[in-house]
Amino acid sequence: MMYPEYGRVLALDVGERRIGVALSDLSRTLATPYLTLHATPATVFFKKLRQIITSEDVVQIVVGLPISLNGQEGPQAQRIRAFIAVLHTHVTVPIATCDERYTSAEAERIMIEAGLRPAQRKARIDEVAASIILQDYLTRLRQSSPFITDDDAI
Repeated sequence: MMYPEYGRVLALDVGERRIGVALSDLSRTLATPYLTLHATPATVFFKKLRQIITSEDVVQIVVGLPISLNGQEGPQAQRIRAFIAVLHTHVTVPIATCDERYTSAEAERIMIEAGLRPAQRKARIDEVAASIILQDYLTRLRQSSPFITDDDAI
């Protein structure tokens, strides 16, 4: 996928009540948890998302897509696809999906290892899951289309 040289990738971990948001650095190498937004009312969510896109120089969005263990898309994935269809009407940046199997469990494990209390983990689980989705996407992007260094351009 081609997008501007400058700008961040934003990831969303979409839940029914909360949506975790993560951002890449400008080099699109590292993903960082950003914040958690309420999913409803949708008008407020989309307004805040557009503000983040503008203020953080976002050039692409990645949405976690819950694929079942057998590799099929179930009802949850269809709900996310419907969300993406609505998202397309609210933003102008390209939108991609990334398999999000195991991200919530991985986010929980990371936060337990970091010593966060249960209340702290509950407050941050969605944005940490979004950062795992984003890091996976960025890694796959680099593996499929490695960056050219100045030495390689000769």
